Amino acid sequence: MKKIAYLASRVTLPGSPIRRTDAFEHDFMMDALSGPFEARGFRVVDVAWDDAKTDWAGYAAVIIGTTWDYWDRLDEFLAALERIEGQTRLFNGSDLVRWNARKTYLRELETKGARLIPTLWLDVADEATAKAAFDTLGADDLVFKRQVGAGAKDQHRLKRGEPVPEMRHPMMAQPFLKMIQDEGELSFIFIDGEFCHALVKRAQPGDYRIQSTYGGREEKITPSKDDLAAARAIIGTLDEAPLYGRVDMLRGPDGSLLLMELEVIEPYLYPIEGPELGERMAAGVARRLSV
Repeated sequence: MKKIAYLASRVTLPGSPIRRTDAFEHDFMMDALSGPFEARGFRVVDVAWDDAKTDWAGYAAVIIGTTWDYWDRLDEFLAALERIEGQTRLFNGSDLVRWNARKTYLRELETKGARLIPTLWLDVADEATAKAAFDTLGADDLVFKRQVGAGAKDQHRLKRGEPVPEMRHPMMAQPFLKMIQDEGELSFIFIDGEFCHALVKRAQPGDYRIQSTYGGREEKITPSKDDLAAARAIIGTLDEAPLYGRVDMLRGPDGSLLLMELEVIEPYLYPIEGPELGERMAAGVARRLSV
């Protein structure tokens, strides 16, 4: 039986003394993938991306999974992916990952027709530039996010006049949209370019962060025709369909969807809300390896 590596990290692998509180999502993914891959003659093995002892050539393919510490070690992570790709098939590919790692990719998607939340890019996010962002964006309530980051780490919601915390990384600033609390964030999962499932992610009362770490919860939805078309259009901006991708969107004031993120590195793919995910992933990998 051929092996498939599910690329994880020391903060998500079972038994790790520094395991994240949301690492149960890693377990959900492994459970979802194992059976369908075994049915096709593959055994899925979870491996830390920075494990120097791993012989990547011993795997038929590597799927980037819960590498949820890469944003603090980006250069090291990208170099590791290039080494892996030199020895076996990597999904998604390192070129796509490099492009997607910095949220400045959103500017490119905007030129291709994606509708974004108004965004100010702050390569240096000091007190002066942060305060000026309120006037530039014409808003009294802003969210500051890392340009390289995920999971709301080092993210700040600030109202005009509040003290500005230290922000050591290049940031992006956006007006806070209350719809994140009213409706929630919509996520659309695509496998091999085809729609798999969708869900809404809601924050717990009093918060706006929808990640499970902060008490967020998810619910499967059947998207409207227009909403699904908006998500499909985002996937369609890529030169070729990735093995997996998650489109995160938020409804704007006019009722249409705005792109928050196109996640094609290491997104959680919500197999509980999409029970067909494992089968689709296994079929997609098998198809790609046969070419």
